[in-house]
Amino acid sequence: MILDIADSGREYYTFWFFTKFQCKLSGNQHLDLNFRAINYSAEVYLNGHKKVLPKGMFRRHSLEVTDILNPDGSNLMAVLVHPPDHPGSIPPQGGQGGDHEIGKDVATQYVEGWDWIAPVRDRNTGIWDEVSISVTGPVKIINPHLVSSFFDRYTRVYLHATIELENRSAWVAECSLNIQVTTELEGNVCLMEHLQTQHVSVPSRSRIQYTFPQLFFYKPNLWWPNGMGKQSMYKVSINVDVKGHGESDSWTQLFGLRKIESHIDTATGGRLFKVNGQPIFIRGGNWILSDCLLQLSKERYKTDIKFHADMNLNMIRCWGGGLAERPEFYHYCDIYGLLVWQEFWITGDVDGRGVPVSNPNGPLDHDLFMLCARDTIKLLRNHPSLALWVGGNEQVPPADINTALKNDLKLRPFFGTHGENITSLEELSAFKDPSQYLDGTRVYIQGSMWDGFANGKGDFTDGPYQIQNPEDFFKDNFYKYGFNPEVGSVGIPVAATFRATMPPEGLQLPLFKKLPNGYTEEVPNPIWEYHKYLPYSKPGKVHDQIELYGTPKDLDDFCLKAQLANYIQYRALLEGWSSRMWSKYTGVLIWKTQNPWTGLRGQFYDHLLDQTAGFYGCRSAAEPIHVQLNLATYFIEVVNTTAEELSNVAIEASVWDLEGVCPYYKVFDKLSLSPKKVVSINEMKYPKSKNPKPVFFLLLKLYHVSDYSIISRNFYWLHLPGGDYKLLEPYRNKGIPLKITSKTFIKGSTYEIEMNVLNKSKKPDPKTLTYKNSFAIRDDNGDFDMTSLKPISNVGTSPNHTTGLFQRLYRQFSKETNGLKVAETNGSDAGVAFFLHFSVHASKIDHKEGEDSRILPIHYSDNYFSLVPGEEMSVKISFKVPSGVSPRVTLKCWNYHHGVHTVI
Repeated sequence: MILDIADSGREYYTFWFFTKFQCKLSGNQHLDLNFRAINYSAEVYLNGHKKVLPKGMFRRHSLEVTDILNPDGSNLMAVLVHPPDHPGSIPPQGGQGGDHEIGKDVATQYVEGWDWIAPVRDRNTGIWDEVSISVTGPVKIINPHLVSSFFDRYTRVYLHATIELENRSAWVAECSLNIQVTTELEGNVCLMEHLQTQHVSVPSRSRIQYTFPQLFFYKPNLWWPNGMGKQSMYKVSINVDVKGHGESDSWTQLFGLRKIESHIDTATGGRLFKVNGQPIFIRGGNWILSDCLLQLSKERYKTDIKFHADMNLNMIRCWGGGLAERPEFYHYCDIYGLLVWQEFWITGDVDGRGVPVSNPNGPLDHDLFMLCARDTIKLLRNHPSLALWVGGNEQVPPADINTALKNDLKLRPFFGTHGENITSLEELSAFKDPSQYLDGTRVYIQGSMWDGFANGKGDFTDGPYQIQNPEDFFKDNFYKYGFNPEVGSVGIPVAATFRATMPPEGLQLPLFKKLPNGYTEEVPNPIWEYHKYLPYSKPGKVHDQIELYGTPKDLDDFCLKAQLANYIQYRALLEGWSSRMWSKYTGVLIWKTQNPWTGLRGQFYDHLLDQTAGFYGCRSAAEPIHVQLNLATYFIEVVNTTAEELSNVAIEASVWDLEGVCPYYKVFDKLSLSPKKVVSINEMKYPKSKNPKPVFFLLLKLYHVSDYSIISRNFYWLHLPGGDYKLLEPYRNKGIPLKITSKTFIKGSTYEIEMNVLNKSKKPDPKTLTYKNSFAIRDDNGDFDMTSLKPISNVGTSPNHTTGLFQRLYRQFSKETNGLKVAETNGSDAGVAFFLHFSVHASKIDHKEGEDSRILPIHYSDNYFSLVPGEEMSVKISFKVPSGVSPRVTLKCWNYHHGVHTVI
């Protein structure tokens, strides 16, 4: 219903912004007015003086406004922002990037619409990133560049630093340059690693480049990706003091010491990445942007990136039709260990390969594109998470732009393929200091399907993007190239999100149209079509994965059954790829992990930040060490992506039927698992044994024999070949008794809740000691693996107790509620408590019917889990509550009589 710019004209979406600010300078101070990004061009009026911000969505603007400030310190600013020059129009049939006109500008291309999003009507015209003022003395620090080099198996490390200094005074500035490196220890104590002072003269009204002498580290803490180790960071501070003035400017950056390499693997043909010399199997996701209207925030970025880390992913691809992501995005990728693939603003659909073919030469202004590219590189290059630059999505940039990027980003000595031949700093010193280049420390790939990605030649060999049979992901013929940059599937949210984002007519279920070939075609309502709904069936190949559980009765039933399908689909996708680690594949990126609007496809959490069950299917499958069932061969496998060998471990496999009986139980013990390997353990004898049940549950546990601590736990619900899950419908009538124990810790608006859920329907089998699910503590990132936590009453009692981030946080909580709370559900049946999932809601006296009561976002250590008889599970829940709101936690279960139980 919103007027599109193609119909309104550009003037309609030309916006004024106003603000006031206080600033009064003294002495030799200077003031810069900084716009980190605007879309697309603007005029700035400060106290009646006009300044121009030239075109380009991905460039910084810094205006010195010292001479036009009001003497009394009160300043009035107005900014007039103009839309992109070529906003384009939207064809009736939609399409990838509309009519492709937006590709003539250096801007985001998704704004004309795609197969996963509706058009943004004003093409995101406006101020879309931070605006700041900065006060400096006569000398200003510009574009610092930090680089690390490594020798002797990463025991000797050097930090290289180059900065630009601009002297804005009329006299030669005699400067003292200080570089300081610190690291944070326990208890907010900082250790000074380096402090160095250098003297330099900067001529009047000039800019110079200065390179510090290298700083040496012996056996430093390295930065590792998620799942490989800790994300150790050093705080690098640079300041400049000017003689006769004092401190003139300063700059601070968290920096991780790490080396990222990649090459095309001869065994698979895929690009193989190494971090600090260790190969890393890439399991990641495609990222569009946090919000399609560019309502970006540091808090939202933190949630987004932590969600990816919680899913055990290790790479995010910033797709070329979206953004050059912001420093806050990269900050949290640094903190949580997500490698980043950053593309420039080229897509095959809009730049020369679309239908119709348009913009074969890319944007009209190639110089502007390169100006934005070089400024983006300077903005982002100091982040350890940034792993590679890519020219475009399913396309290479125009020849001159591609050549310029190749030259600018060429791997420099030591970082290229022959870098291992440089074995000392002396040999490296024969070349220009690595911090003096634009970058040159990370690879540039010309396009997302070239040079080790897809078929490596630029043919459209990524995908597929629809629902798949779960077992197909494991088959030899599913995908034949080594690294798939895009493979996508379904992902609708929970029913509460539908009600929160759609009018009543949007809550109608799809029609399930039976076809002559026995398949089902889903026909969604127009509102679901507008929100790009992707069906759970693929007639002719995949039977409807929701109908496998029976025809849904209403929206709640439909969405719950969709969550079952989401969990299976994405766990199978990642387990299928992991099953062929190094033998067939080097990596995979799921299309896509999230939606920047209220879309109905390809997401692990929705735009309101509520997770789908696919989130937890992914979390399970992408564990660094994972036990799994190969759905094609029915062999039990263990995937060890770590560099550690596992010895004296065992696997417990138990099958449970719908009557609560365990017809199959087997322990595979005395196992040793090599690092970076997939091991096939044994074939499951069930259901090949006599009289298998049509629907059954399988629980796999990999554990340490010494103390029965769980390394990996994986729960499957399965049916016989050619069957379905319809017997789970009457299973809902089972009354499985549960005992839920909770302990709550509160600090301000932050809640940390430990929930322990016990399936009381049977006593644990005496022959197994794993029923308590005591999980082994992961050494790489304790703050991600919340299952390692203990309540505050149990920590600190031993002097040898190790303290992770959340354990330290627990100790700081100012209030503990009255001990343990216990809730129990009635039931007299024995069996699996199936598909348990928590949610958190606001307790409001004036709650209106239909009002969305959820508190979001919530971080769960696990959700959508199941418990066999006698088994218990600890789940940690963390969240913030709005002011004046009391939270309540509810637990839903597939086979709980009343459907929902409030547990606190």
